[in-house]
Amino acid sequence: MNAVHALLGACALAALLASAPAAARTASAENAGALPARDAAPFAVRRIAVFDRPWAMAFLPDGRLAVTEKAGRLFLVTQSGAKTPIDGMPAVYDRGQNGLLDIAPSPDFAQDGLLYFTRVAPAGGGGVLILSRARLEESGGRARLRDLETLWRQQPASRGGQPGGIIAFSPGGAHLFLSVGDRMEPDSAQDPEAARGKILRLNRDGSTPSDNPLAGQDGIRALTWSTGHRNPYGLAFAPDGTLWSHEMGPRGGDELNRIRPGGNYGWPEVSNGDQYSGWPIPRHATRPEFDPPSLYWTPVIAPAGLAFYQGAPFPAWKGSALIGGLRGEGLVRIAFRADGAAHQADRWALGRRIRDVAVAPDGAVWLIEDGAEAGLLRLTPRSSSE
Repeated sequence: MNAVHALLGACALAALLASAPAAARTASAENAGALPARDAAPFAVRRIAVFDRPWAMAFLPDGRLAVTEKAGRLFLVTQSGAKTPIDGMPAVYDRGQNGLLDIAPSPDFAQDGLLYFTRVAPAGGGGVLILSRARLEESGGRARLRDLETLWRQQPASRGGQPGGIIAFSPGGAHLFLSVGDRMEPDSAQDPEAARGKILRLNRDGSTPSDNPLAGQDGIRALTWSTGHRNPYGLAFAPDGTLWSHEMGPRGGDELNRIRPGGNYGWPEVSNGDQYSGWPIPRHATRPEFDPPSLYWTPVIAPAGLAFYQGAPFPAWKGSALIGGLRGEGLVRIAFRADGAAHQADRWALGRRIRDVAVAPDGAVWLIEDGAEAGLLRLTPRSSSE
């Protein structure tokens, strides 16, 4: 780690530590679930390529994308839609919500060529969430993963879905954050010995940072950054260095959370949704010892993908968070007030289940649909004549 990375990492940690729980509880969270979606959007949508059950995408420094498919396939994709398969992917457990999940280039990808990725691998009659990295090698028009390393492996195996598996690098790139879903074993989200229902913070080689909240303890406790999450499919840093996550609620209660070190977000003890059976769950307001959401959705949008916008083509969006909606079938823009409070500024109905969101180096916004024959979509500002 170079000196710039060390300085930026220290500044980011200081900003996170400054986010005290009391500050997060000064105002009630907005329920954005009933806010209407608009059909008219300030962008044009162009379909660039088609994938079979894609899950995640990430831009490389040269403007190409790495795109995962849940069945275990990985592709390099140009912005014109040309696809190159990447060989060397290890086996995945492709069942329900499980399979090949997130992908993220190393913060030093231009020098080390490393791709970090998550997958649920077959084990014990079910699957285990694994964080890996490997070197991307290209030659003669072909691409392959080399020097595969397992950085972290969830134990024990689970038969359920809701794996999480989203990767976010800290500003400066010194640390890696990993979301782990509750794997449909909700009580484990409050078990400090279980990885399920947690956000973890690791060094880039998978080791434990010495300044984690419980770094001096053993096992998963030492890696835990926050607790009490259900199904977190969004994890990203805002321009000010704040870490944000969203997660799917049960029957209602999708959440957007400002993540603080040592925070406990309450699942399954509290939620702004109810069990699928209709059985009520105590609301966040009844248990002030838990961190409440900054924003929630009832009815749900089933949020997937999270990216902060800093580009030039959409100047009004700078600093906003962009979230895809699976159930919501569209794109949501979250803006932040001067006091840090989040509110839903826009919601556009696209009639498509959106699985992931990314921002290209040129500031264009890219979406990827969910399911078979799913489109890779590029959004650009709509001209005044359209």
